[in-house]
Amino acid sequence: MQPHDFWQEIHPANTFDPDKTHRDFYPATLTDGRQLRLPIRPLSDGTHALASLIVNQASFAVQNVLAAQLAEKLKPFQPDVIVGLPTLGLTLASAVARALGHSRYVPLGTSPKFWYQAELSVPMSSITTPDQTKRLYIDPRMLPLLENRRVVLIDDVISSGTSIVAGLSLLTIAGVEPVAIGAAMLQSRRWVDRLTALDVRWPQITAGVFPTPLLSKMPDGSWSASGNLLPSPV
Repeated sequence: MQPHDFWQEIHPANTFDPDKTHRDFYPATLTDGRQLRLPIRPLSDGTHALASLIVNQASFAVQNVLAAQLAEKLKPFQPDVIVGLPTLGLTLASAVARALGHSRYVPLGTSPKFWYQAELSVPMSSITTPDQTKRLYIDPRMLPLLENRRVVLIDDVISSGTSIVAGLSLLTIAGVEPVAIGAAMLQSRRWVDRLTALDVRWPQITAGVFPTPLLSKMPDGSWSASGNLLPSPV
């Protein structure tokens, strides 16, 4: 597959066997059993890799499926407002809000506007930009939309947990406690400990469309998920 071919098509259930070893892609299994091929990204240690999702490069058809399935998982939480994390989480959050029948959503941002307030910001980094520490802001004009509302915080992928913890910390400063967290992909289990350290409740109310494991390199150069536990989406 060419790099631009990933994330463009949803395949029928059982098209690929996720328990076999993999070379170019890992087949993630969605909530309804259908599958999505994800490129494999080796980690710096040379012996492990992760499946990757760049949701704003996905076809609209794939984005719509992911948003619809995440919206279904979030409906039991009865969300009034969806809050999206930058950058890629904004694409998914907007689509989920529409799938839930909302007329708008609240985007967080890393580009400060002159009317933003420094006290309504926190440091933020992510696994895809580990050497860049930015600040995460909430537009103070959006606060009335969140007051006394059932808020869900959404990112595209939860991996190390650093981005979602930054979002939760910022909402806490704003006096908002989300009723749930949502993501398209729950990547490995590294995020569980980080969210548990913040509050033991967070992993229990984190909804994902599909989990992906930490992959281990085999002697023949392929990648295996064997022995690496998957997170359990709500």
